[in-house]
Amino acid sequence: MSSSLFSAQLHPGRALGFLVLGASLHDVLTRIKAEPQRFPKIELYFQSTAPVTKEVIVGLPANGLRLQFDGPEQRLRLIEVINFTKNHIFFKPANDKERDLVRPPSSSPTTDSTPEPTFRHIYQRFLGPTYGGEFVKQAGDAGLYILSYPGVGFVFPMKASEYSPQKDVVALLSSSAVPKSMAIFSDLRPLSKGKDVCPDEVSLVKIHGGGKVQLFRKWTNNSFWIHFGETTPQQIVAELGPPDAIYRKNDQRMYIHKLRSASNTAGRPNGKDLKQHDDMTDTDQSSLNPSDGYESNEEEAVEDEVANVAGECFYNYFYLGFDILVSTPTEPSEPPPSSSNKPTPEPPFRSTNPHRQVATKLILHGNVPGSYPFNRHRRCRWEIAYLGKGDDEDTEDQVPNSETPFPELEEKLKEEWKSIYASEGEAQQKQRGMVLNRGWGDSPGSSIEMLGGWEEPGAGMGKKFEGSEESTTTLYGYPGLVFEVLRSGAVSAVTVF
Repeated sequence: MSSSLFSAQLHPGRALGFLVLGASLHDVLTRIKAEPQRFPKIELYFQSTAPVTKEVIVGLPANGLRLQFDGPEQRLRLIEVINFTKNHIFFKPANDKERDLVRPPSSSPTTDSTPEPTFRHIYQRFLGPTYGGEFVKQAGDAGLYILSYPGVGFVFPMKASEYSPQKDVVALLSSSAVPKSMAIFSDLRPLSKGKDVCPDEVSLVKIHGGGKVQLFRKWTNNSFWIHFGETTPQQIVAELGPPDAIYRKNDQRMYIHKLRSASNTAGRPNGKDLKQHDDMTDTDQSSLNPSDGYESNEEEAVEDEVANVAGECFYNYFYLGFDILVSTPTEPSEPPPSSSNKPTPEPPFRSTNPHRQVATKLILHGNVPGSYPFNRHRRCRWEIAYLGKGDDEDTEDQVPNSETPFPELEEKLKEEWKSIYASEGEAQQKQRGMVLNRGWGDSPGSSIEMLGGWEEPGAGMGKKFEGSEESTTTLYGYPGLVFEVLRSGAVSAVTVF
């Protein structure tokens, strides 16, 4: 399949065409996958032992591009052009005419016939003069000279024996030097609010236990509380907008565990305890086909659904990274033992109508590279607030969060909840893992080639997974929480109720 030339305007320190620094991995991949002729091949590189703490790289070999995202937030931090013959990049200064980095090919010549940019062209015509660059020595006599502008840099190969701080490097490179790559970056972390990134997105979800979660807005101190059993669909839509889709819940694969609970003798989990294992497969509602229960996500259809909610359904917020179950009221989980002296806001009002529709469950998606549901949702960051050691800002990093390996998280959860069990044996019985294989259904399919285990981008970046997704996960339940955990120990999703 041939690709059309990627043509984009350079915005130093900000963007290359529609690729905007600070955009989420989910947004970028969704946009790229929507244009398979323009982007025929997508490669995803990540460190399989640390998929949510180390950077994630998206390679577009047919377009000569490489995109680097940070692990925890999955935000675009670096855009690299590594092959100038496979794209057309131009720069348009204010009140000036457009300037081409490389003259676009005419009448479809071969890729090899497209010229590459030179140091002289970049320095004199494309961006203009700048301060002296930086030389980076490599192995042997190899080295790199980095010519930097605000928000953009060019990397030129240069031998160490040819470089000297006393030499006129501009004159040395002006003859015929060609850069091996160009990088667009920003020194601002996090990136400031801009029109290309939604200012109202949810950047963090704090789990307080007892059926209470707090959703924080990015770039602000504003937050929105969800009280399970009390918050209405109207309040959700007023705060978050209409959902991207609505899914009618009909999965009954865990029903046998309800039957077992009803027939078991004393000492086994009761109905309330079993809620932590009930409907565990709901952590991936968005993986189903439209024929399995999806409603149209067109705006009018969504608004009609919101206004006329009938029965149990999920509000899918793909671009916020979570799903909300709306149903008739159920009793929220018990508050954690350590939270008795930490008051949280009460819901604005309470209704006694048993048939009203309210939020009863929240599913937070990790969007872990290599996992079965990868790129269905944006990554949602969270922390378990009641496991923190206090309200002091200095202890903030000690609060277990979405990047904490599950074995470490499990240890703190066991310590928190040990007082509610009659014995250690009972605790182990109720906290044991349950294996779930998502690959036994229809595969979601993907045009992304998954690779993992790399150490250095661009140099044998790693082994290819056997299969494109890790479909077998383990579920662990605690009061008010169900974790879906990958073999690496990363949490793929957490259900809060």
